[in-house]
Amino acid sequence: MMTITKAVLPVAGMGTRLLPATKSQPKEMLPVGYKPVVQYVVEEMIDEGVCKFLFVTGRKKRSIEDHFDDDPELEARLTEATSIGEVDYDAAGVGFYFVRQRRPLGNADAVRLAKDFVGSESFVVGFGDTIIRSSGDTGVVGRLVESHEASGAAATIAVWDVPREETRKYGVVKPADGVDTSSGSDFAIDDIVEKPDPAQAPSTLAVAARYVFTPRIFEAIEATDPGVKGELWLTDAIRILLSWGEDVRCIRLRSDEERYDIGTPLTYYRAFADHALADPENGQAFASYLRGILQSEDKG
Repeated sequence: MMTITKAVLPVAGMGTRLLPATKSQPKEMLPVGYKPVVQYVVEEMIDEGVCKFLFVTGRKKRSIEDHFDDDPELEARLTEATSIGEVDYDAAGVGFYFVRQRRPLGNADAVRLAKDFVGSESFVVGFGDTIIRSSGDTGVVGRLVESHEASGAAATIAVWDVPREETRKYGVVKPADGVDTSSGSDFAIDDIVEKPDPAQAPSTLAVAARYVFTPRIFEAIEATDPGVKGELWLTDAIRILLSWGEDVRCIRLRSDEERYDIGTPLTYYRAFADHALADPENGQAFASYLRGILQSEDKG
């Protein structure tokens, strides 16, 4: 039975690579099929037993708070045959909380703001601009929690295999000597490096935007030296945990799991297309439409 019930969702990023679409709306609220990106993240975690969500927001992020608020006027206008398309959060016992990151000082600073919300409990961190789609019974968050509770690790991190030339885009872990990273079981790491040169990357296992931490992470964040612009990063805090001798473990995404990072126009188009094609009501018609376009281009 999953006992971790709290999640922290940093959603304060500016989304500059998706301008002008993100000039007046958060990238986390961009639609992917029928739903905004962040709704997929929340529903993924509700499926694994999480019921308390703290959003770490910033400027121009008010629409996220509005989205997860009740809307009695809208609900009154809906017919019995029309659904708002959301989980019944009240029936599921789900609560939403919000704190503001006044300046963009890095993802560890965003997590630091959750200290009072978390208290003495372990908690999940999931970035609100990244969807992880799974067809298995237990998603990656559920497996992270199972590993975390069994091992007592200070941090448990989801990772996925990326082409070596793409390691420069991510935090990349160094598995401990002799561990099997392909078995599906969790494994220990010796180091984590932020956006390494591909030739120097310690592996091709990149962080997949889902973590479980004990409150020990807050001590590590406080011990982290800020970057040139004052930012604090989780990669550096995790390295401090490792330097203190803390156990840090990883769970690898399965072959049936797909990570969608809504960070660039191309990755956004891909996420939208894949989810639209999987839509049980309109997916086949959309696929037919795409085939028609491709056939027309081939003829041209």
